[in-house]
Amino acid sequence: MRVLVWHVHGSWTNSFVQGVHDYVLPVTSSRGSEGRGRARTWDWPGSAREVPVAQLRSEPIDVVVLQRPEEIDWCRRWTGRDPGLDLPAVFLEHNAPHEHAVSTRHLMGTADWAPRGIRIVHVTHFNAMAWDNGEAPVSVIEHGIPDPGLRWTGEDASLAAVVNEPVRRWRVAGTDLLLDAAASVPTHVYGMGMPPLEEAAHRAGVRFAGLHDDLPQAQLLDELGQHRAYLHPYRWTSLGLALLEAMALGMPVLALASTEAPRAVPREAGLASCDVAALLEQARQWMHDPSDAREHGLAARAHVLEHYGLQRFLDDWDELLKEVAS
Repeated sequence: MRVLVWHVHGSWTNSFVQGVHDYVLPVTSSRGSEGRGRARTWDWPGSAREVPVAQLRSEPIDVVVLQRPEEIDWCRRWTGRDPGLDLPAVFLEHNAPHEHAVSTRHLMGTADWAPRGIRIVHVTHFNAMAWDNGEAPVSVIEHGIPDPGLRWTGEDASLAAVVNEPVRRWRVAGTDLLLDAAASVPTHVYGMGMPPLEEAAHRAGVRFAGLHDDLPQAQLLDELGQHRAYLHPYRWTSLGLALLEAMALGMPVLALASTEAPRAVPREAGLASCDVAALLEQARQWMHDPSDAREHGLAARAHVLEHYGLQRFLDDWDELLKEVAS
């Protein structure tokens, strides 16, 4: 099938375009949010094609995967077809509700959109439960990631975390907890927007062991595997793919037991808890016991490969797209 999909979340799209379909990626001259085209930090297959927005009307698209409300209007203007009416469509929801949990109505479930029957696809069971989906049909397709291989060495007795824009997303991303961790255990943070975090740490009198700004994906995975353990400090977010990638590398995990993390991090893979002191105590133990860290990391890798493998993810999407397009 020809699938129209915008490049919104690079890691998720990297998995999605590994399938058997022809993936049409809108691109604008500015490569802004309306059309980023292909990724610059991943090597996507040739079936993931950039198509200038002015040429979308000539593309025989079978189904569109919407991810943001504004894409509905873009799709109408650029393809001349209306999602849910004369173009089969699904709405992929990456996030937990932005406002009050359990009482936030999803756009696709409102009176204006529910009659179209556009299926909402959630990436976690927690999100599907927390959103008020109204009358819209709902599916859950959990994340799937390519296997990066066992890369954990743990030679650097430190924690690693991946957080994009940590200062802007402060409490949501658990950035304050990163400062607590850095005051207790050597801690490295990777992601976009590290200079503001360095300034915030300086004001707090805390020093990170390292801040690494926007590394290419391959380099990021290599460097993560050198750290003793992975810290997932997010309070309220969807399940981050960086967490699953770290587990697949063979890293033991420390995570706040919120949203989908307890499902993703079984006890044998590390510790998921809302007791921050317990998380930091486990971190200190692993700094002194790399053998125990290694055993938890191997269990983390086994769990991810079984439950979040790429082929299961692609099979689930194939089945859903066929159903919607028919």
